[in-house]
Amino acid sequence: MNLAIVGSGYVGLVTGACFAEVGHQVICVDNDLKKVHQLQDGQIPIYEPGLEDLVKKNVAAGRLSFTTSIGDAVTASKVIFIAVPTPPQPDGSVDLSFVEGVAREIAAHIKEYRIIVDKSTVPVKTGEKVAQTISRYNPGADIDVVSNPEFLREGSAVEDLMKPDRIVIGVSSDRATGPMKEIYTPFNAPIMVTDLNSAELIKHAANSFLALKISYINAVAAICEASGANVERVADGMGADKRIGRAFLNSGVGYGGSCFPKDISAFIRISRELGYQFHLLEEVERINADQKERFLKKVREALWVLRHKKIGVLGLAFKGNTDDVRSSVAIAIVKQLIAEGAEVKAYDPKAMEKAQPLVPEARMVEKAEDVAEGADAVLVLTEWTDFKTLPWQAMKKKMLSPLLFDGRNLLNPEELRALGFTYTSIGR
Repeated sequence: MNLAIVGSGYVGLVTGACFAEVGHQVICVDNDLKKVHQLQDGQIPIYEPGLEDLVKKNVAAGRLSFTTSIGDAVTASKVIFIAVPTPPQPDGSVDLSFVEGVAREIAAHIKEYRIIVDKSTVPVKTGEKVAQTISRYNPGADIDVVSNPEFLREGSAVEDLMKPDRIVIGVSSDRATGPMKEIYTPFNAPIMVTDLNSAELIKHAANSFLALKISYINAVAAICEASGANVERVADGMGADKRIGRAFLNSGVGYGGSCFPKDISAFIRISRELGYQFHLLEEVERINADQKERFLKKVREALWVLRHKKIGVLGLAFKGNTDDVRSSVAIAIVKQLIAEGAEVKAYDPKAMEKAQPLVPEARMVEKAEDVAEGADAVLVLTEWTDFKTLPWQAMKKKMLSPLLFDGRNLLNPEELRALGFTYTSIGR
């Protein structure tokens, strides 16, 4: 099928490449001419395992192309996916100006039946607004608007899209159901067809529940520290219950990224506008913010005064296997360390270029082990698996004091303590 993806950012690019991989003809649209030229040349602006090879393969096969023209894409495609940014606003609501702008542009080029799909994460009732906008600027336009939320995890997005747990399709007309199922048939996954509003709520409800699990286990970690228990053993025992599951029960310095913080704030705001005060999610946010401060308190207690202390930081991305630093807890911690007068040397396998403008005072180093040189303490803030196999014994010899703070419970406590580190983690 001929498909268009408006927005060639994280979601749009992964979606377009995977659709092309299963045989669809895909046009990806972006208003950034430089980015379009880069993509046409096989240069990928984000790091996502497997994505670069997928894009190059399908561009070479003629199934995937890039353009700045929405008009060309609408003319050539039966189904148009909107995958533009929906950034948070200061009050917790979502900025839908990009979605509205694209809907207006699409409206100007519709001459025959088209299916418009909201792929971006949007508040409930956004699909209705998209339909109204298109009708306002192109009265009589023959369209159906569909909600098709994405459930991609950065770092494993290609696999998530190629082998999804489920596919949610929210429709306001049965006419759109057949073509949408046809698009996803090659993925061999359960397809759930709902009404438009339910599909939009599913994404916010799912992300909020996952964030709730993270905040819950971080609250349990505080109890573990007070009682001498081990949060990983507690999480293993909980996760063995099939009603709960082990996923998202990893304690650490808190969740971040482009989805969870934004989606939870938005869901709280949406609920309030609908007349319900979602106190449970407000507490999830509070616990997450408190987790960062609890970690910093441990560092302060060990170093007494942070001013003029040399601190090495391992990890700047909000999670491993990505270069995304949006709402990264690691970045927030580095900013606070610098604000308190610490000198920070940092390393991340993929995120340093994007992180540097956010923390210009931090010195980026070429190798992970370089953060230990003269350090009063080293902090692990992102769960890159490469950090597990660093030459820790050699790094200890370079440090001024052997203080190691593991904010992701990535390392083995017994092994690090046996090497002579004063090792501190979360809830262990």
